[in-house]
Amino acid sequence: MNTSSRRAKIEAMLADDPRDPFLRYSLALELEKEAEHESSLARLRELAAEEPPYVPALFMAGQQLTRLGRIEEARTILRDGIEAARAQNNDHAAAEMAEFLATLGDAG
Repeated sequence: MNTSSRRAKIEAMLADDPRDPFLRYSLALELEKEAEHESSLARLRELAAEEPPYVPALFMAGQQLTRLGRIEEARTILRDGIEAARAQNNDHAAAEMAEFLATLGDAG
């Protein structure tokens, strides 16, 4: 299945359930694959801003920002992600994000 047909299927499912966080996250990942970075990041930020935040969106946004060379933005969103993960007792996600954040070096 090519990327555009995956995206179309996700969009069709979202039409039926527009609030589904996993479908919204999946669409953001497809947008990144299509190099629609700002649209992808906007969707990830929407998920991150919800209550409770969708923790995988924070981690993926941090990784995507890093790939785009936007390291300061990545550090900020990863710190937010670690805090959100800890608040949700998701120690595994918090540790993964902390480890990734450490690879970005010191903010100075």
